[in-house]
Amino acid sequence: MRIGLAYNQRPSTGSTNREAAVPADLPTTDDAFVAAGDAFVEWDEPETIDAVAHALHIFGEVVLLEAVADFPQRLAAARVDLLFNMAEGVTGPSREAHVPAIAEFLGVPYTASDPLTLALALHKGRAKEAFLARGIPTAPYALVDSDADLSRLDDLAYPAFLKPVWEGSSKGIAEANYVTDAAAARRRAREILTTYRQPVLAEEYLPGDEFTVAVLGNGSESRALPIIRYLFETLPEGALPIMGYEAKWVWDAPGQTFEVLECPARVSTALALRITDTALAAARALGCRDWARVDVRLDGQGVPNVVEVNPLPGVIPNPADNSCFPCAARAVGMSYDELIQTVVRIAWRRLTGVELPRGVAEAAA
Repeated sequence: MRIGLAYNQRPSTGSTNREAAVPADLPTTDDAFVAAGDAFVEWDEPETIDAVAHALHIFGEVVLLEAVADFPQRLAAARVDLLFNMAEGVTGPSREAHVPAIAEFLGVPYTASDPLTLALALHKGRAKEAFLARGIPTAPYALVDSDADLSRLDDLAYPAFLKPVWEGSSKGIAEANYVTDAAAARRRAREILTTYRQPVLAEEYLPGDEFTVAVLGNGSESRALPIIRYLFETLPEGALPIMGYEAKWVWDAPGQTFEVLECPARVSTALALRITDTALAAARALGCRDWARVDVRLDGQGVPNVVEVNPLPGVIPNPADNSCFPCAARAVGMSYDELIQTVVRIAWRRLTGVELPRGVAEAAA
């Protein structure tokens, strides 16, 4: 079996095709976009790419396919039996949909969600519309597409929290995004519009605990791994209780002890069931396939609300780096390699209706 691995590698760590990865119209290094320090935070480090490739080798030959400008030609030439997709894309609201859309055009089967789901999930406003249509709790919000829409912020209840509408990995999620009145919300919204060049989602702030739920499987067979609770009490004194950019990429730095994940979450059985049911409903509402991670936060009445859904969850291999999906997998005795291989097996069963043999390096193609 030939299995492709589609990925984006962070340019700062030596992407194999850095110039091709970054489009010519991307803001330059003196622009606020890059000055924010998080331009490529969604992309993977070489260690993660290598770890996933190592796990995939059980199925046969692994072909590395960095998702840069010539990706379509290289994917067509690779003639893989299955594409393991973990590419985040470069820019725009549909960037995560680019690789699967190319794969579908070429007739290449791939893991994880389809282009529609990836585009819906990445755009937090569109995702919330889907949640509300399905009766899934999510925080009241306003969408600011431009300065002309700033008046929409006047109708929110405060405090509120603002974020760029189509970013991931806590990109653009800063403590400064917490605002206590409409005037402050307008100021911050203008800053985000300028820095990230995209609409702003403003949500009424949910004051309760926050959790994340790793989901494996498809349809009625999908299941949740043990719930993770974010230990906001371990953040620096005075820090806002959010898993923002600082918490994920500044305070959780190499060489520092930062225990921020509690798994399994120590909550009542009743609350755990409500969180899990909410997460599974959200993943199904967006049509997630094979795996996904759902962020859930409690409102003032203790009701689980969906924050967002990530159909391409991060899988950093080092446990010290607090990567959520591998953490949840470890809680049920699943190794890193087994996690990646389980996703492949789930996808193969979805695509072919048959199981991949276990413990052999080749599978029916």
